[in-house]
Amino acid sequence: MTTGLRYVYAVCRPFGAALQSQIVGVAGAPPGLLTHHGLVAVVSTVPERDFAEEPLRQHLEDLDWLTETARAHQGVIDALTTVTTPLPLRLGTVFRDDSGVRVMLEEREEEFRRTLERLDGRVEWGVKVYAEPEPEPEARAEETPRRPASGRDYLMQRRQRARASEEMWQRAESFATRLHERLSAHAEDSRLHNPQNAVLSGAAGRNVLNAAYLVPRAESEEFVELVDRTKDDVPGMRVELTGPWAAYSFVQEEA
Repeated sequence: MTTGLRYVYAVCRPFGAALQSQIVGVAGAPPGLLTHHGLVAVVSTVPERDFAEEPLRQHLEDLDWLTETARAHQGVIDALTTVTTPLPLRLGTVFRDDSGVRVMLEEREEEFRRTLERLDGRVEWGVKVYAEPEPEPEARAEETPRRPASGRDYLMQRRQRARASEEMWQRAESFATRLHERLSAHAEDSRLHNPQNAVLSGAAGRNVLNAAYLVPRAESEEFVELVDRTKDDVPGMRVELTGPWAAYSFVQEEA
């Protein structure tokens, strides 16, 4: 018989709505609720052979396993976000049994209650801005590149291209700054994350804004409309909106 551990997805307040019956969690097990001291831990049973400390460490280096597990973990969080305000826990949070989960809830009870109070009824929206410069005229297939007539002409062409590139990035940074200020004014809180690496993300263009916004669920429609109205403000800028998510970026209060 395979020994099972308790995998914890999130902590939340008690809620009346039922989770979707078809939700499948990590390792194919459906999530359940463990209530203790007025807090709810969303848990499921996972096999010890995969989630004990040593095998879990090895699995976390397996990209395919990690991707599948993260997708299942996020699926449960997304389902919770539709019915309550979950406080997501780190991927791979496991305990020996329900008693271990209860001890964790007691040890962090004050922290959980304070954070849930702050985030109650709120969701996270992500906004990214990518600068997509137009190809230089000489790079377009329908035009024949003009060969420099001299070394001086070559240097002049280089300066012109550098100046055009610099102006484009200045416009991009200015647009991203204005957009962030506008969206922050319509959100309760915001976080600026490091720009995404294009090689790792696979996204086209240069990421000039990578931000998260904490928005009351009831005001999300207005926030989405505000983002939509800004998408065409500056040519060459691509705005991507994602969400609503559980408030991952706001679990920790800013110092």
